[in-house]
Parts: sequence; structure tokens; C-alpha cells
Amino acid sequence: MADAKQQEHATGGHEDHAAHDPLDSTHLVTHVKDADYFELPAHIKLKIPQPLQLEKPLYEWKEQPIEGLVEPLDLKVTKFMVLEVVGAALIAFVFIGLAKRVKDGKPASGRFWNLVEVILLYIRDEVARPAIGKHDAPHFMPFIWTLFFFVLTCNLLGMVPWLGSPTGALATTGTMALITFAVVTGAGMKKLGIAGFWKAQVPHMDVPGPLLIVLWPAIFLIEIMGLLIKHFVLSVRLLANMMAGHLVLGVIMAFIAASAKAGFAIWLGVSVASIGGATALSMLELFVAFLQAYIFTFLASLFIGMAVHPH
Repeated sequence: MADAKQQEHATGGHEDHAAHDPLDSTHLVTHVKDADYFELPAHIKLKIPQPLQLEKPLYEWKEQPIEGLVEPLDLKVTKFMVLEVVGAALIAFVFIGLAKRVKDGKPASGRFWNLVEVILLYIRDEVARPAIGKHDAPHFMPFIWTLFFFVLTCNLLGMVPWLGSPTGALATTGTMALITFAVVTGAGMKKLGIAGFWKAQVPHMDVPGPLLIVLWPAIFLIEIMGLLIKHFVLSVRLLANMMAGHLVLGVIMAFIAASAKAGFAIWLGVSVASIGGATALSMLELFVAFLQAYIFTFLASLFIGMAVHPH
């Protein structure tokens, strides 16, 4: 009991210190991490209802270094989950509306719908077809288009104040990478057969039989590891770019609060510089939101193309 009180006192002291130190790393990271609430101005925390959360987690990670980094499995609803559902609903709303406009065979009219059509055609003609091939690309276009717009929507939600970017969490990017891995291996096994796909991971080698016995298993293991690492890096690249951008924005704006005790003149100068820097960086973040969605989609298409056309 005494240990618990000491720990609570220590935690409370740290939280008080973080609250008075806007540049504290722990305080800054909380603004870009997932949580079970939405943080609003004036330190208001809008709690998310938890109809499914279990009192006792189904599983809790207590191994180092996982402990503290991975949340317990307790069916808790977080803000990133809510934003992912919102993003999926927005995508459904837009494309159901687009489908209704073109169902009679006429082209969609209007600037917004033309913009959506341009993006769709660009992803098809400049990303999917060159990477997968004109014959096979149409089979994967629903997945490719959905992947692009889901990543883009999640990225753009991070530009809305007091929300957050679901792609700034490994749970989101890792799940998308895992789905991509399933599509890649599934497409390869469907096209080449189960044995044919895994055999195709090792290129043909004109070497003597005894040497082939040694080289083939070694190269096979290296190729399988490369296949897994490529998809892991696919998730980490998106995660790092989105989290880092929002963290830098948080640091720039935190300078305003940090300079509050330095006098009005200094505070005013820091405020103007911080707001100007945050505005410029937000424009860059807007570009990065589109760029990272494109890169994720391009690499997914490239991996699919490599699976269905190994040579």
C-alpha cells in the first residue's frame, strides 16, 4: 500500500511537472499518442464511452521491453479507432455519391468529382498498371484505391485540430501492412500455386548440384526475411513520418507556452514566429499526407507486382 502511494505521488509529481513544462517530452508525446479521450482546449478531456471494455484484460504484456509500449487486450475503444470509423464513413459517403453520379454511364461533373476521378485514374494508370501489369492490375484496383484513400483520409484527419492521425500509431500502420502482406502472398499463390510461389522466391541458379543444396535453403531464408522486413518497413515508414510531423508541430506551438514567463515582448515575438512556423509546417504536412498515401500505395502495388510476376 505504501509503495502504491509512493508511486502515485511520484506519478502525480511528474504529471504536475509536465503540465508546467510544455516542452517536457512525456507531455508532448501524449498529444500524438492514442488515448481513450479527445483532448480539447482548456485541458478538457472528452472521454470516449467504453461499452466493451473488460475489467480484467484478456491478456496483458508484462515482458520487457513490451511492457508499457503495448496496451493490454481489454477491448478498449480509443480515439484512433473512432477516427478510423469516421474515415471509413467519409470514404463510403464520397464514393457512394460518385457511384450514383456515374451509374447511368455519364461522366461525373463538378470540380470535386473531377478531382476524385483524376486521382483514381492516376493511381490506376501511373501506379497500379506499371507495377502490376495491365492484365492483372484491374483485379487489385478495389484494394489499391481503398488503401490509398483510407491512408489519405487518416492522414488528413490529423490536420484537424484536437483530433489526431490514426496513421501515427503502429497498430494502424501495422494492420495495413499485414493486410498488404496477406494480399501479396495470396495473389502470388493464386497466380503461381502455393508451391510455385514460395519456390519462385529463389531465382534460378546455374550452379552444381552439391552447391545448390547449400545455397538454395540459405537464399530462401534470406528472401523470406526480406519479404517480411519489406512489409514491416512499410508500416514503420508511414508511422514515423506522420508521428514525427505532428510531434514537431507540437514542439513549435509549445514554445509559446514555454516563453510565457519571459516577458510580454519575448512572448509576443515567440508567438508570432511559432504560429508562422506552424502554419508553414502545416502546409508541408498537408503535402506529406498525400505523399505518404502515394508511397504506401505505390509500394503495395510494387510488392503485388513482384509476387505475381517474380521474374
